Amino acid sequence: MDTRSKELFEEAKRHIPGGVNSPVRAFGAVGRTPRFIASAHGSRIVDVDGNEMIDYVCSWGPGILGHAHPRVIEKVTEACRAGLTFGAPTEREVRLAQLIAKLVPSMEVSRLVSSGTEAVMSAVRVARGFTGRDKIVKFKGCYHGHSDGLLVKAGSGALTSSVPDSAGVPADYTKNTLVALYNDCSSVEALFEANGKDIAAVIVEPVAANMGVVPPAPGFLEFLREITERNEALLIFDEVITGFRLALGGAQEYYHVTPDITTLGKIVGGGMPIGAYGGRREIMDMVSPVGPVYQAGTLSGNPAAAAAGLETLRILKEDPEIYGRLERKAKIIADTVRSVSGGTAQVNQVGSLLSIFFTDREVRDYESALSSDTARYSRYFGRVLDQGIYVAPSQFEAMFVSDAHTDEDIEVTCRVLRNCLSHLLS
Repeated sequence: MDTRSKELFEEAKRHIPGGVNSPVRAFGAVGRTPRFIASAHGSRIVDVDGNEMIDYVCSWGPGILGHAHPRVIEKVTEACRAGLTFGAPTEREVRLAQLIAKLVPSMEVSRLVSSGTEAVMSAVRVARGFTGRDKIVKFKGCYHGHSDGLLVKAGSGALTSSVPDSAGVPADYTKNTLVALYNDCSSVEALFEANGKDIAAVIVEPVAANMGVVPPAPGFLEFLREITERNEALLIFDEVITGFRLALGGAQEYYHVTPDITTLGKIVGGGMPIGAYGGRREIMDMVSPVGPVYQAGTLSGNPAAAAAGLETLRILKEDPEIYGRLERKAKIIADTVRSVSGGTAQVNQVGSLLSIFFTDREVRDYESALSSDTARYSRYFGRVLDQGIYVAPSQFEAMFVSDAHTDEDIEVTCRVLRNCLSHLLS
């Protein structure tokens, strides 16, 4: 039953655009009413109607330890009792920056902000300030938050110019954003041949996770590292999703490719609103008050958020086996889907990230991701939700496995998936 959720959704639509504070939460792509969540603990969430579900959204990634980890809750409570915000430096900010630098060595110096979007927006500004160039290369299907200059995707064959992908974004804001094709080195080469001396940076999700999970093809990230160095441009890894999820050092440790600037969010805040961007000192010395690139924020380094992030990273650091456990659980789910689908559905898995695509094509880029049958995904979503499994309400999002998911949770999940998929794919 979802009676109370339906009532709340109708009320919310009168006061909040679409009834939600982030679009995918509206369940529009799956034709359902969103579940309003009352509480969460470990691997489970409970909605306002009392329905308990095994959660594979994990707040879109931060919940690597599961919900309401007692050590994190204790540290946040302690921080809140001392005051919610000061607009002044705190020791926690220093300790978090130190730990980030230790775990992600390329982030020698970092700046805390309030979201992943803000981190990316600031990183792009720093790249432009450092290089003295204006153009940025991004990839079709990669999402880097909702800042104006990055809300673009190319039309067919349009690799040298972009138009805004949202109303309210003037074309002038995106004229310096060039769009290449993910996992397509030749499209990047073409942009550099035409614009090389004007390109400040290439920004990429090292594992694309906003067109569903799409891993980098062998050699793709290495190619990006080489072409940016050759053209004296910077390489920005958007690790808002992959940071601390694939490894303690993120995707750059996982794939052994070092960017110039990294952006973080989600796990770095331990479930609280936070983001960070950083790189080697000569780049970050461009940031005010040391350098001429201005960036500021009243709530940057918020003490409660810093406390949550610091304790989460400490827990991950103390437990080097966690990433093996996460990958093993995700692989069980992925293998189950493959065994049932017989090639009529695809599963991409990288570490504890995975996506099910309802297509018989290998999904390796934006175009192949779009071949997925979204109507079938909608039916799949409804079936598994009704059996207590909470997955992303969109074909083009990831499933996240947490350390709180028990072997029993995985067994129940696989049983539900087998049942649902055998009906959908027969």
